[in-house]
Parts: sequence; structure tokens; C-alpha cells
Amino acid sequence: MELWSEETIRDFRHTLLTWYDQEGRANLPWRLNHEPYRVLVSEIMLQQTQVDTVLPYYERFMQHLPTVQDLARAPEEQVLKLWEGLGYYSRARNLQKAARFVVDELHGNWPESADDLQELPGVGPYTSAAIASISFNEVVPAVDGNAYRVFSRLLKIDADIAQTKSRKIFYDAILPIVDPQRPGDFNQAIMDLGSSYMTAKNPDSIKSPVRQFNAAYRDGVELDFPVKTKKQKPVKQLFMATISEKDGKLLFEKRPEKGLLSGFWTFPLTEITSIDDIKGQQLNIKPIVHVFTHRRWEIWLVKQDVTATTTPTPTPTPTQQYLSSTQWQALSLPTVQHKLLAALEELR
Repeated sequence: MELWSEETIRDFRHTLLTWYDQEGRANLPWRLNHEPYRVLVSEIMLQQTQVDTVLPYYERFMQHLPTVQDLARAPEEQVLKLWEGLGYYSRARNLQKAARFVVDELHGNWPESADDLQELPGVGPYTSAAIASISFNEVVPAVDGNAYRVFSRLLKIDADIAQTKSRKIFYDAILPIVDPQRPGDFNQAIMDLGSSYMTAKNPDSIKSPVRQFNAAYRDGVELDFPVKTKKQKPVKQLFMATISEKDGKLLFEKRPEKGLLSGFWTFPLTEITSIDDIKGQQLNIKPIVHVFTHRRWEIWLVKQDVTATTTPTPTPTPTQQYLSSTQWQALSLPTVQHKLLAALEELR
């Protein structure tokens, strides 16, 4: 790992922030106002999601729930409906828990340090540092994927970023470089740099404003950084989704409160060991595929005939209901359920 002199650090800060002032994405809605609630919402939405995807969700969310008090008091179903399509719904639930903690436990007074901000549900080291630096001007690095990529190349840090212990190595290396006068802008400039000139696969280092500081580029090994061991492939699971219609309504089931898609409504899903278990019953020839972080679901639709004259009429379990299109469209449905609905529509 390279170590910079004080002079190099000063030059880097000046170069980075000059570029940020001229070309940074200052017009992003969460950068127009550094109020901590707005920063928190944006940072939680941006986890594992691209900026362009987040923009309309953020603006709609803030239109309906403009203050931390509004979010704390909102029905969970409203929050999930506003989040619908962003995925990783535990983020939305934790965001509301954080808002309730600020309102109910802290009486609306936000913690102002990165350490104290981590008391909020769902707020980890990166998010707390982002809020502390942007909203409260704390001199602290916000170490996320962009920071790993940028500084691993600038300083040739070869610590494996897949390992938890590497975060401290990067934190300690970046901390003395953070601009003490503009820590929030510094962290946001690193975010912009990592998503523009210093991307993962096709960096444009020749035009990068910090090219002269990039040790990995200078040595011709830029794509070797950051060092990261490969993830394991998602485990494949097979399911059948029961399609049951009665009086123009579809059968839905509320998922358990723990596990994937907890608390959401979907078609009843039953895990199977092989397609042979339902051979000849499935409506779709190819499975509907949905990939989670560690799971790959392959789902077949299986029709269950229910008519008004069926004797006896199948009785839904306590977690199941026949819902009209008006009823299920009012619910927040996970992405996988939208895929199932789309597949069913194509088969009709």
C-alpha cells in the first residue's frame, strides 16, 4: 500500500473537490438539502440500487413522507407500497424503524456522530458515516463499494474487500485523506468518482481528474483492484405457485414474518424437489426465475380448479385469502409476485 505525504494529500483534496464543484452531481435531490432525514432515505435507497433507478422512488417517497415524523407515523403498508419495485424490502422496514427511533426514543433529535448514528435500526458503518459527514460535517470516511474501488486503486490496497476485517484497513487509510473542511463533499465526490471515471469494468482513467494519484493505473494493474474473492453461486430452489381462481378472485397467501419475502402477499408457494413432482400439471414450460442474493428461485405455475359448484369448496388457510384485482393491486407486492402475475397473464 502506498502512503501519501501531507503535500500529496492536500493536492488530492484540492484536485478532487475542484472537479466535484465543476462536474459533480450537485443536482441530485438529496444533495440539495443536507437535512439528515433526506440523507438517510437516499442512502438506504441507494444500497444495492443504481442512482437512476432510485431517483423517481426518492422523489415520490419524499412527496408522500416529507419528514421523519411522517415516516414514523405512516402505516407500514404505505411505506412498502412506496418502496414497491426497489427490492430488498427489509431496507424499507428498517428505515421506518429508524424513523420511529428518532421520533419516539430521541424526541426528534438526531445523533450527530457516526458512532451514535449506528444506534438507529438498519444503519451500519457506511450509512452512519455518510449522514455524519454530509449532515453534521464530521470528518469521517464513508467506506462503501465506491470507496473500496477508488482507494484500492489510488493506494494499491490489496486487502480482500470480501472480508469484514478489511473495512478497518480502508477506514484507517482514508481517514487522514478526508478533507477536514468539507468531509461531506469529499465523500460524495468519491461516490461520483467511483461511478464515473473509476468504474469496476471500464474505467476511464486517461480522463480521470485524479489520474496522477492513481498508483494502480500508473503501474498498469488497475483492473486487479479491488481484490475480492468470488461469491458463491446462489442455491437453486424449485417451487410451484398455486393458481386458484374463484368468483373472479385469485388466491393469495401472506408469507411468514421471517425469511425471504416476509410479510408479503404472493400466490401460495410450495417448495418441490424436482419438476417431476408436478409433471403435466404446470402451466408454464419454462420456470419463472427470480434471484435473491443467496437463492435462485425457479417457479412453475400450477392450476387449481375452483368453481362455485365445487363440492366441497377448498377452504383457504388462515394466511390465505381470495383477492379481487382491486384488492391485490392496492397491496405492496414483491417483484417475484409481479413476475408470476405477468406470466399468468401471458398464459391466458
